[in-house]
Amino acid sequence: MKERTMMESHRPLGGKIVTKPFIVLTLLALTGVVFMIQRYRYGLGAVTHLSDGYPWGIWITYDVLVGTALGCGGYATAILVYIFNRWEYHPLIRSAVLTSAFGYTLAAAAIFLDIGRYWNAYHLFFPWYVNFNSVLVEVALCIAAYVVVLWLEVAPAVMEGHPSSNSAQSVKRRVERWLPMIVAFGILLPTMHQSSLGAMMIIAGYKVSPLWQSGLLPLFFLLSAIAMGYAVTLFESLLSSLFFGRPFETHLIKKMGGVMAWVIGVYLILRFADLAARGQLNLIAKGDLNSAMFILENFCYLAAFLLLASKAWRENPRTLFIAAALMLLAGALYRFDTYLVGFNPGPGWHYFPALPEILITVGIVAIELMAYLYFVKRYPVLPAVGQAKHA
Repeated sequence: MKERTMMESHRPLGGKIVTKPFIVLTLLALTGVVFMIQRYRYGLGAVTHLSDGYPWGIWITYDVLVGTALGCGGYATAILVYIFNRWEYHPLIRSAVLTSAFGYTLAAAAIFLDIGRYWNAYHLFFPWYVNFNSVLVEVALCIAAYVVVLWLEVAPAVMEGHPSSNSAQSVKRRVERWLPMIVAFGILLPTMHQSSLGAMMIIAGYKVSPLWQSGLLPLFFLLSAIAMGYAVTLFESLLSSLFFGRPFETHLIKKMGGVMAWVIGVYLILRFADLAARGQLNLIAKGDLNSAMFILENFCYLAAFLLLASKAWRENPRTLFIAAALMLLAGALYRFDTYLVGFNPGPGWHYFPALPEILITVGIVAIELMAYLYFVKRYPVLPAVGQAKHA
């Protein structure tokens, strides 16, 4: 009875896989793949502007830092459902976990584009090669483990897409038997590596502007990742309703918007209290690029908070969409500002991404969107509603 209820509560959208949007995404993905081949054939210098001063560019900053934060929808929703026992959000968990699986998988794959000696990457999984005092090692191991956890969480939906296969149903039952432990790891691992992504820049010391350098970086990165997780869940729910002709799940997402407002509020209070305690508030009005980016970043945070703090505004799907978009932009800017804009390796070093770097990043995003479209049309991921038109 439990399996039947779950299958009835989530249904595949159906419809054609290859549509006009899918074809456009395919062209973008293929363009990215062409430059990926160039990167592996001729090396990093052929397609990037990376240097000894800026060894981490747009690939690490967007694909890993922003990409994994965008992949925190499953993590943030799981906190509500399994930690705070708010089971009314359970219909959103599958689509959130699927988005997380794609985000983290492609972030992990993108690392192989960025590292120079990618053929030695397997050393990470052999203890005699690893420096366990490295924060970066902890991040890499956690992300690798979390990719596995996410696909185990996605597995029941995939198996339900093959109801006539006895082997598929057997796998589904085995995974569900271990689901409590899988979910526990799914909450622990992002908590570890999202905070560690902030801890990595503490090591950079004075090279990071005081507007972003702080001993609280691990906490700030964790809070902003959780807020981005809720934002991407809202964003995905609203977009799927719009493009697939589904009813808006306003009763759920407006409550999640209220939770997101609390997280943003705590983040902003701590962020400005930290600046005041370190005596760095005057840098906000300095008038340089750092101050301009800081103001833009926190304007987006504040605007999202004000929109979500109002119960009346949360009733409007358009307002929720704008607030979610502002939160995603704020979180992305925070990561770019900490790792690139506010980072100064010293005189003589400059960085702006090369066109191939940008096109490869766009290609990776296109692959993620293509995979999402395929899965939601083929497998029971989205909550079941009335008849929906197909995009």
